Amino acid sequence: MARSSRTTTSAGRAPDEPSRLRRALGRWYRAKGRHDLPWRLTRDPYAVLVSEVMLQQTQVERVRARYEAWLQRWPTASSLAEAPAAEVIREWSGLGYNRRAVNLQRATREALERFGRIPLDEAKLASLPGVGPYTAAAVACFAGGRRTVALDTNVARVVARALLGQGRARPPYGREVREAAEAWLPARGARDHQLALMDLGATVCRASSPACEACPLARDCAWLAAGRPEANPAAPRAKAPPFESTARFARGRIVAMLAEGAPLPGDTIAARLPEEHRAACPEYLEALAGDGIAVLREGRWGLAEDG
Repeated sequence: MARSSRTTTSAGRAPDEPSRLRRALGRWYRAKGRHDLPWRLTRDPYAVLVSEVMLQQTQVERVRARYEAWLQRWPTASSLAEAPAAEVIREWSGLGYNRRAVNLQRATREALERFGRIPLDEAKLASLPGVGPYTAAAVACFAGGRRTVALDTNVARVVARALLGQGRARPPYGREVREAAEAWLPARGARDHQLALMDLGATVCRASSPACEACPLARDCAWLAAGRPEANPAAPRAKAPPFESTARFARGRIVAMLAEGAPLPGDTIAARLPEEHRAACPEYLEALAGDGIAVLREGRWGLAEDG
């Protein structure tokens, strides 16, 4: 793609490009952004925290209905903090990574004990159980409007391509990507700017088959101008094993069994698993116990209860 001639900086970019990219992104987001996502209609830090934890490694459409049902059941941080742990795990069952539910409740309880509310300060958020740097930044930005970078996969990819000319950005993201994202933040409106980057990465600047012809940043995208090179062409990545053969699948099946009702002996649980997982069932149960999800009482396994 031909690019217009203009004065450039020592880094090879015209000094007005970041501002022009930001304006183009903002226009696109106002017209094409996913404004109807329910967690974008609130600034309640508790509700935003719930959404961010649910969205970790889970698709948006799977989360949407579960998020709304969760907030109907526990609309406030205090209502979740007071709920029996077993009920929290049951409500979460099916979303995967059940430890997230346990950590969400722990984080809520600790936030109320230490701060009296879900804080908006990024450092305070990051000190809570299960809240990593991205989640802390996301709650601070999306609920509190703080000017901080919430660097998820989609944001990092758009930043790497548009500003740095790199085809890929994989965690842990390097200093170069983070500094570019920080420099691109507007003085005001960091929340909409980062939501726009997320939406652009999810719907247009996809990891595979990016729709560059529909991208509002195409005119000044460094990656497109360079001919869309791959950042790290290497040997093909090993094919992931079928999900049904993974420990994550087996643990999810066990949690679903325990969520159905009465506690079960370990042998009964193992017998209900696919044959390839039966021998490892004791390890799965111990792992669930270590995560605070399952507990052994009088020879039977059930969901963890409070106290």
